[in-house]
Amino acid sequence: MWVFLATEIMMFSALFTAYAIYRMWYGHAFAAGSNFADLPLGAINTAVLLTSSFTMAMSVLSSHQENSRLTVLLIVATMVLGAVFLALKFYEYHHHWLDAKVPGFNFRYEGPEANHVEMFFMFYFIMTGLHAVHMIVGEGLLAVLAWRVHRGVVGPAYNTPVEITGLYWHFVDIVWVFLFPLFYLVGRHLR
Repeated sequence: MWVFLATEIMMFSALFTAYAIYRMWYGHAFAAGSNFADLPLGAINTAVLLTSSFTMAMSVLSSHQENSRLTVLLIVATMVLGAVFLALKFYEYHHHWLDAKVPGFNFRYEGPEANHVEMFFMFYFIMTGLHAVHMIVGEGLLAVLAWRVHRGVVGPAYNTPVEITGLYWHFVDIVWVFLFPLFYLVGRHLR
């Protein structure tokens, strides 16, 4: 899992680096694009994911304490929080679609540096979309894990799958902690 996470860190690092370079070159355009992000929704999603990290950490703890019923309950709670995050994110994507802020075939911006604002949204959709894909994979992993804990395949004597899945979930949450300020807080002073 650590090797896999290292490769994921390299992939996201490349995206963050490209974002940083473009933001350095076109700071005003990226700030203008950020003003279209729904800050309250992004903040709610951040709170939801941080809470899901807590429930995942508690599921790891309960798996060590020989409480498989609580472990399953906490894994399901993590899944529900993950589903809430995804639902809010897809709602936000739909709002951007209606507002004509999807790069390429549905993008309209009347202000200056329209091409660079579109580049901001390109980064936004690629990076948050990749994050959403990781969330969907995490939901699948959690579903399999909950079933295996419930069946007794994973328990106190063998709880490595809970810990490994927890590492993956925490990684995905940490990525969001970096995405949130880059896309939601960049241009707030320009409003």
